[in-house]
Amino acid sequence: MKSSTAKASAHPNIALIKYWGNSDDALRLPANDSLSITLGALTTTTTVTYDAALKSDQFTLNHVVQTDPDTARVSAHLDLIRHLAHEQRRAHVESVNSFPAGAGIASSASGFAALTVAACAAAGLTLDSTALSRLARRGSGSAARSMLGGFVQLHAGSDDALCFAEQLADIHHWPLRDLIVVSDRSHKLTGSTGGHHSAPSSPLQAARVSDAARRIRVCREAIQERDFHKLAAIAELDSNLMHAIMFTSTPPLLYWNATTIHAMQAVTDLRSKGYEVLYTVDAGPNVHCICSPSDEETVLKVLQNLPGVKDVLQSGVGGPPRVL
Repeated sequence: MKSSTAKASAHPNIALIKYWGNSDDALRLPANDSLSITLGALTTTTTVTYDAALKSDQFTLNHVVQTDPDTARVSAHLDLIRHLAHEQRRAHVESVNSFPAGAGIASSASGFAALTVAACAAAGLTLDSTALSRLARRGSGSAARSMLGGFVQLHAGSDDALCFAEQLADIHHWPLRDLIVVSDRSHKLTGSTGGHHSAPSSPLQAARVSDAARRIRVCREAIQERDFHKLAAIAELDSNLMHAIMFTSTPPLLYWNATTIHAMQAVTDLRSKGYEVLYTVDAGPNVHCICSPSDEETVLKVLQNLPGVKDVLQSGVGGPPRVL
C-alpha cells in the first residue's frame, strides 16, 4: 500500500486542578493528578497520511509548514504509533486549530489528541480509550485528558501503565460555560514543556504537590454535587498555586499581563454580587472564566468591556475526539 490517510478532530481542555511538573520527563508522568473540562466549541482537526514515497515526516500547522523542533516532536510521537502498528512509512501531518495556538488555551492537548486518533486510524491500529489516553500523554501530558469528553481526571500514576485519563462525568452532567478572555494571541516564549522542567526549582512545588490529592478530592466532590461555590474556591486556589510555582521557579515565568489581572478581579467582583463565575489561568495570559449558563450573558458583557480584551471565546462542555 503506497498511502493511507485518516482525519480526526479533538478538543482542548481547561484544567480545574492543574498539571505542572513531571515525576518523569521522558514519559511525561505528571507530578500530581489533574482534573479538567473538555471544551466543545474549540477544535483541532488533523489529517495524517502515511506515504511510502516520503523520506521524512512533514508537518503543517494552520497552513504553515513547520520546521524543527515542532516537526521533530510530531515525528517522535508518530514513531510510538508506528512501533505499535508495525508501520514503516513516513507521514504528512496537516493540523488546523479553530483557536489561537500556543497561547495558553491547550492547543497542544487537542493537537496531540487529534494526532493520536488520526495516526492510529490511518495505520489501522485500534486501541481503547485508556490506551489512547496513555499514548496521547507521551506527546503532551494534558492531551491525555482531551481523549475523553466531559469532566476528566488524569491519574499521575507511578509508571506508564498507571498514568491514564478517566471520565468523571459526561457532557450532560453539568452544562457549565467557559468564557475565555483573549488578550494575547501570540505564541508564548516558554512552552509548557519547559515550564514542567523548571517546576522543581521552585521552593513551593513540593508543598503544592503534597496537597494535590486533597484538592482533587474537593474538586471531584464539587463536580459530583454540582456545587459551584466549592468548585470556585478550589479551582481558583489551584490556579493561583500553579502560577506561584511559575513566579518562583528558576528562571521565573510570568505569563500574566495587565488584562489577566483585570479579568481575575472582574470575576471576583461578579461573584461577590452573587453571580456564579470563577477564573482559572493555564500557562498563558488568557483567562478562562467558567460560569453557569444563566449568568453567561452578564459575565460576557463585563469581560468584553475590560481594557485590553481582543476577543472572548465561548464554549460549553465537549466530547471525545472523533474520526471524521
